[in-house]
Amino acid sequence: MLPAGRRQLTLTAACAVLAGACCLGIAATSQKTAPKPPAATAQAPVFFPAPSQNSGNDSSSQHDSATSSTPSPSSSGTPTAPPPVNVSIPAIHVSAPIVPLGIQPDGEIQVPSDVRRVGWYELGPAPGALGPAILVGHVDSARSGPGVFFRLGALQPGDSITVDRADGTQVTFTVYAVREYQKDRFPTATVYGPTADPELRLITCGGSFDHASGHYRDNIVVFARTT
Repeated sequence: MLPAGRRQLTLTAACAVLAGACCLGIAATSQKTAPKPPAATAQAPVFFPAPSQNSGNDSSSQHDSATSSTPSPSSSGTPTAPPPVNVSIPAIHVSAPIVPLGIQPDGEIQVPSDVRRVGWYELGPAPGALGPAILVGHVDSARSGPGVFFRLGALQPGDSITVDRADGTQVTFTVYAVREYQKDRFPTATVYGPTADPELRLITCGGSFDHASGHYRDNIVVFARTT
């Protein structure tokens, strides 16, 4: 999700692109339903330490859930890290290549063209850099079946996520929360806001399938931090 200035998009538009491009098929044909987070925790608040004053993240562009937007590009003061090339999530049997994603000419967020690949929003932090690195993936496809993040909702606190980086190093994260949010009530500041340490967000579509629109109604978000 290529540097293009500090352009902001509405989260509604971004989710529509993600849903329309990758969330058709399995639910529409009633073949399978992707796992959901436990009901007791799916909507619970997520708490994490506030960033320090000199974290280098620009909080001025963050919005609450009523004015959701996509992540802003990381500021020049944000510590960098090598770009990610692969992600492994043993608990849900995922090992997938990562492709960088930017913004399309029409101003919408890109999504992976292959349901087996994970996309990294490269306008934000790289995994292992300060702040929340964003990885997105398809839940399913009418043409190809279950996507790389089909089982994302089955992750639990304590599960590990390892990201391989272009310089041959790895960074490992531990899941601390798995949440399901309605797309029209997405908590942008919670998901994309500044953090005190390197964190990771994994995002896909979820919830019930709207046959009229051809989109899922919710998003599944996994929160993880470095160990």
